[in-house]
Amino acid sequence: MSSEISRSDAGHLRRCVELAKQALENGDDPFGSVLVDAGGAVLAEEMNREQSDRDPTAHPELALVRWAIAHLTPGQRATSTVYTSGEHCPMCAAAHGWAGLGRVVAAASAAQLAEWRASWGLPAGPVAPTPITDVVPDAIVIAPVAPFDAEMREVHERAASRANRPS
Repeated sequence: MSSEISRSDAGHLRRCVELAKQALENGDDPFGSVLVDAGGAVLAEEMNREQSDRDPTAHPELALVRWAIAHLTPGQRATSTVYTSGEHCPMCAAAHGWAGLGRVVAAASAAQLAEWRASWGLPAGPVAPTPITDVVPDAIVIAPVAPFDAEMREVHERAASRANRPS
């Protein structure tokens, strides 16, 4: 269900969409994430690097968890926000929970991405599309967020058309 967000939230989601587009241009799946402190300052940002790094776990959310553990106190992690172009997969959700990060604001939900992929004839991913709150019950999650979800649908559709092209 979509939720109202602040102008600051919208700016951070805009950056996530830009990072997702950049990841796609780099040959990776289109995902981007930004870690922000309690005051709204950007601490770190990442994009998907699964293909670039030849590592199926090179998700931007997991990279931000690792950065946060190395650089922030538990209190700082708890008051942070992870903005992301798409809701965390279960692996990233679990890492988010174990690290004690704060709220998540995602442009698109995991359910939306799974629905889009199926509508384009793509196979399901290797991990079930699970809401973050099924993995981290106390997580505060705002997802999906219009109009960013519609923009991410277009970006993922471009990725799907590339995946469906004959080699």
